[in-house]
Amino acid sequence: MLSIRDCLDYCDLTDEDVAIIAEHHDIPEAAAAQIACGLVQTPEGTLMLTQFMRDLVDEAEESGDRTRAQRFRAARDRFMASHPVSH
Repeated sequence: MLSIRDCLDYCDLTDEDVAIIAEHHDIPEAAAAQIACGLVQTPEGTLMLTQFMRDLVDEAEESGDRTRAQRFRAARDRFMASHPVSH
């Protein structure tokens, strides 16, 4: 049986990626991991994940939470570097 960690490693996703997706959709991290592993398999899904992260950066900046914005920006940049598509 595969663990969530096995799936994330296979899809080249980090715990932070999953936490951000869970936060964006207000769902448990286990569900976010399943969604992310599915989405990252296609260019369209990868673009959706990138947009989720961009949305959270924008929300954090608009609320004045620079620490959160930087956290989301760093995760987004790492994700984009490890999952290159035309962003």
